[in-house]
Amino acid sequence: MRLSFLSIALLGVLLMAPSCKQAQEETTYRNPIINADVPDMTLCRVGDYYYMVSTTMHLMPGGPVMRSSDMMHWETISYLFDKIEDGDRYDLIDGSAYGQGQWASSMRYHNGRFYVWFTANGAPHKGFIFSSEKAEGPWELIARPPHFHDGSLFFDDDDRVYICCEQGHLVELSADLQGVKEGGVDTVLFQRDEEEKTSLLEGSNMFKYDGRYYIMMISMDWSIPGRVRREVCYRADNIMGPYEKKVILETPFETYGGVGQGAIVDGKNGEWYGLIFQDRGGIGRVPCLMPCRWIDGWPMLGDENGKVPSDLAKAHIFQKGVYGSDDFSGDKLSLLWQWNHNPVDSAWSLTERDGYLRLHTARVVDNIFVAPNTLTQRMAGPKCTGVVKLDVSNMKDGDKAGFAAYNGDSGVLTVQRGENGGYLLTLSEEKSIFDREKNVVGNDMTVLFAVPFDSNEIYLKIDGDFTPDNDWATFSYSLDGVTWNSVGKPIKMVFDYRRMFMGSKFAIFNYATKALGGYIDVDKFDYEQYE
Repeated sequence: MRLSFLSIALLGVLLMAPSCKQAQEETTYRNPIINADVPDMTLCRVGDYYYMVSTTMHLMPGGPVMRSSDMMHWETISYLFDKIEDGDRYDLIDGSAYGQGQWASSMRYHNGRFYVWFTANGAPHKGFIFSSEKAEGPWELIARPPHFHDGSLFFDDDDRVYICCEQGHLVELSADLQGVKEGGVDTVLFQRDEEEKTSLLEGSNMFKYDGRYYIMMISMDWSIPGRVRREVCYRADNIMGPYEKKVILETPFETYGGVGQGAIVDGKNGEWYGLIFQDRGGIGRVPCLMPCRWIDGWPMLGDENGKVPSDLAKAHIFQKGVYGSDDFSGDKLSLLWQWNHNPVDSAWSLTERDGYLRLHTARVVDNIFVAPNTLTQRMAGPKCTGVVKLDVSNMKDGDKAGFAAYNGDSGVLTVQRGENGGYLLTLSEEKSIFDREKNVVGNDMTVLFAVPFDSNEIYLKIDGDFTPDNDWATFSYSLDGVTWNSVGKPIKMVFDYRRMFMGSKFAIFNYATKALGGYIDVDKFDYEQYE
């Protein structure tokens, strides 16, 4: 292995041998390889393991680091950070960080250490660089360089360090990574050709292979009828150019259009892989696994016909290291969960009642979109079911607790204290309203169903159907976990880049609308994914 290739996290420089190529083509699997919201993937391999970091924006902890031994089965092994402390909006106070926060990371392995760069959209417009000797952490924040959109961290053979961002903008960083190097490189490497004149080019991934410099980018142009999103590649013999371009992936996949933005990585036996995401509606942006073939010095993606491979005889992989059930019996919260914005740590506990997650009300608010300590997991396709069992006996007047199919448009099962004792269960369709600064200025809520009940324990169930042309969530409840009652009507789950910019989530919540003091106990969460 060459040290220069270690430094950019694509380890190995061998062209694919015929036996390796054949083995790769005989490996069959069902795409998307992770049928859930895992966008903006960055990849590297160190030894026998592949590592990936994805975007989770306003969800905390953030910067999920995932590991795989085969590029097909993934598990979350750490997070880069527990919280972002760049202002009250990350705490859902005087604003929000929806659709902002941690974006489009770039992971590299250099001189025995992992480095991950990302930027946080919105004020204060600064980047983050985390580093660790182990992907499992602990991760240390070592630098806050300036903001660069969708940047790619690149260590060259001579140890000079760069960020490649936007449409071929190359900026040299100081050796300590703290900022832009005084007198260093700051230039645009290439100009758009006529084919890309009106395209959106972003999602840079800069690397070096066999002595050449490469920049992969997604290209989207909605103004050209029939054009699907695609992945393009620019290459040069010198880092300063001149660069030439080639389309390395341009194909629709199933009914969702094109596939673009991601990374490539070398395998353990000389083979190469691409992991490129596709927008798939309400489920979010999902990674698709494919071969990468070096042809005439270009990393061509897809099968021998340039298509996204998918063996329909195979079942989708249940990525139980990315999402799954929890009985809350551990002393630490499972890495499967993320809070909506920074959590209020004093208002949740795994130890106050053994085997339960206790959620205290943390702040008096008027809707779920501004409520702290909402706990989320990715919903998964093609279909999934989440069931949560709650003890609501310690709720106070005005408290709202329950289970939601959560996004900018949400379906919300809510338990409240009844006016004459007992409890009231409602299903509501709730649509967040944002201003331009990402402040939640309203909640368009329609109550679709209401029923009183007397039990202190209740099971709430949400079924998600993300098969093509669906994206529906349906809702039911049970008082014994055996007999289920459907409620309301299906609610459409929508991916909206103008608001949350994320795929749909299961969400457990508890907030106060009148006064603090109440709490709920979450006994368990059961998760199922199926065709």
